Amino acid sequence: MSTLVNNISIQLNLIQAIIALELDARILVVGSADEYGLVQPADLPITEETPLRPLNPYAVSKITQDYLGYQYHLSHGLHIVRVRPFNHIGPRQGPGFVVPDFARQIALIEAGLQEPVIRVGNLSARRDFSDVRDIVRGYYLALHAGKPGSVYNLGSGEAHSIEEVLQTLIELSTAVIQIQVDPALMRPSDIPVSVCDSNRFQADTGWQPEYSLRASLQAVLDYWRTQAADPGSMGLGYQRTGQRIQK
Repeated sequence: MSTLVNNISIQLNLIQAIIALELDARILVVGSADEYGLVQPADLPITEETPLRPLNPYAVSKITQDYLGYQYHLSHGLHIVRVRPFNHIGPRQGPGFVVPDFARQIALIEAGLQEPVIRVGNLSARRDFSDVRDIVRGYYLALHAGKPGSVYNLGSGEAHSIEEVLQTLIELSTAVIQIQVDPALMRPSDIPVSVCDSNRFQADTGWQPEYSLRASLQAVLDYWRTQAADPGSMGLGYQRTGQRIQK
């Protein structure tokens, strides 16, 4: 319930305030690739016309934000552009997402704070990963060059498996790391492949991704290495004593 209330009401209050104050504002509505939900193989790559089949309340809230933006553009003539970004990664993204979860563990292993083993579940899912710097630049271009009322996919247009992401991070590591499949972590992916077609956005704004997946993963790993250098900042309760590491 809170997901629906927070995402929808905050946007609605902001739009209504802009109308009431008669502000000449440009509004960016940030949706999500989750709006597409259950994507069929025949839908790939995903275009803006792909049917929306939401699989969770978060996706429903983003669809509502998306269409509220469109409705207020039509009914009040507001300069509103909508984007549907696919997976994006970068430094400071917190645990709970696959890339920072892997990078954090590798940084801890390099620092001697975790055994050199990463336990994994399903690694076969393939996702469209972009660097957050490319995504933020896309947001800027959407506001300045996007067509009011339009909706745009924003992503690299390439699908990479979770296994490829993990193997690349391990290649970038200084440690020897084992991968162990944990049956308790195995969950069949609802969506085996998610990859976007961003041709419409590229045509209207000139946007192109500038950072490779490897460069993005390097930046994420380096960020977690700085965190591991100060274990207290990671909330781990570790302290160093000479050559020993105590918990």
